[in-house]
Amino acid sequence: MEWLSAENIVAVGTAVLGVVASGVMVWYERRVPRKKRIGYRVQMDNPIGDDVRSGRANVRLGLFDADMDDATLVLLRVENDGSQSIDRDDYTGPEPHGLTAVFTDRTIRGVSVTQPTDIDHLMDHFTAQRGFGYEDNRLRIPRVPLNPGDHFKLLVMLSGGDVGCDIRVRGGIRGGEVHPNRSATPDDKAPVFSLPARIFTALLTLSVLALAGIVVFRDGNPIECEQGELTVIGSTAFAPVIETLEKSYERKCAGAEIDVETRGSEAGVAELAALGDRSRSGARSVIAFSDGPLGDRLGLKGKKVALSVFTLVVNDGIDLGPRGLTVRQVRDLYKGRYKRWGEAIPGADKALADLPVVLVSRSDSSGTRQVFQDRVLGQWEQAQSTSLDCRPPGGAATVVTRCELAGTSEVLDTVAGRPGAIGYSELGVAARHKGVRTVALDGDRANVDEIERGDSAYPYRDIEYAYTYGTAPDDSLTAGFLAYLDKESSRRVIRARGHLPCGTPVGLKLCVGAPS
Repeated sequence: MEWLSAENIVAVGTAVLGVVASGVMVWYERRVPRKKRIGYRVQMDNPIGDDVRSGRANVRLGLFDADMDDATLVLLRVENDGSQSIDRDDYTGPEPHGLTAVFTDRTIRGVSVTQPTDIDHLMDHFTAQRGFGYEDNRLRIPRVPLNPGDHFKLLVMLSGGDVGCDIRVRGGIRGGEVHPNRSATPDDKAPVFSLPARIFTALLTLSVLALAGIVVFRDGNPIECEQGELTVIGSTAFAPVIETLEKSYERKCAGAEIDVETRGSEAGVAELAALGDRSRSGARSVIAFSDGPLGDRLGLKGKKVALSVFTLVVNDGIDLGPRGLTVRQVRDLYKGRYKRWGEAIPGADKALADLPVVLVSRSDSSGTRQVFQDRVLGQWEQAQSTSLDCRPPGGAATVVTRCELAGTSEVLDTVAGRPGAIGYSELGVAARHKGVRTVALDGDRANVDEIERGDSAYPYRDIEYAYTYGTAPDDSLTAGFLAYLDKESSRRVIRARGHLPCGTPVGLKLCVGAPS
């Protein structure tokens, strides 16, 4: 296995970073806040007079008279925002009081103290004997014992200065600190997470997302990387997919050599079965791809890879319209009942009507032909070839021109080069081939998206199988390449080539429910 690839190193490093970030967050939240802390914040700083330099003067009635033109109100919240209780003796100042609130550039005129409704002992500490009082711009706050989460509020009336002037609370706590804090809203709830906790949580989230991105978008690192030699035979229709994945696997897995030799589905499975009868060890390094379950009857072990969609194709000069042909018309064509297109399509224009029908078929070892016979014709193509080069005879036609070719590309090239020709092919290759048109059947198009959505009953389709002789050993290149077919990157290649991977939820449903 190739564990030390760049992708694996990045993935493991990202995962480790996420775990470390999580651990640091837990440590910080449990260890750092365990020191004793008193936090304070200004929840209100408003003018209540006309003579203010910033803000907007309030509308006043009653006791707010002319002597209060420069008055302001400040609501100061003081709380234990640590995780340990604070006693009277934890305040470190030499004075009787514990803390001092300083209101810069303002003079204190009065103070009101409030406590939460569920706490009844805090008010007892706000007495002159315990240091509670004020002078000029300084407010003396007693040594109030506070359990974690306890708080009190000080409503302070001031004159002079202006709203927004600096307000500080001074004092010392043994083994702790006095510090300004903040809340998302001016209520009695402290922030759920501290700023460091939020930073570490965001770091952890980004690490997990990065790791997920590597898994989803860069899973080209095949964990099943193996060395050795492998031969892939069988379906020519699925060959474009295999050739792409073969190159990708060899590029990512040093020491893997994969040779693709596609000569038809039936020929491939027959060759694999015969090789297994002669040499089981030699057969272990061969995979035969088949359009449909051709290897089942030979005792081979099959893996469903994709739902393959096939299509009839005609020469680009033949326009059959969006409805295409009916299945009955196709069966009659391949039974040889029509020698010219005018006989198959009554009312066709003269140019089409005079074209001789040229049936371009695959050899009887072709899986594409086997699926065509099973899903469309409902019987074997029984007639024999009448032409080696697929050219119609000169003069009046006495028999239908029919030829058989070995591979998909040969069929498409021939249909493109012969006026009046019709053949069949794997859809993905046909859709990109110049000079041919795909043909709808009974009004259903050969369209993968419509089949995937369940909007089409298009019949010319079947499962693509990967056959092996018995179960491939786990440490073999055969097993590694079969596993690679299930990678997300491989599924994207399969889908891009016009097939539906069996490994996706929709593909699994279609592959399991496909007729056998």
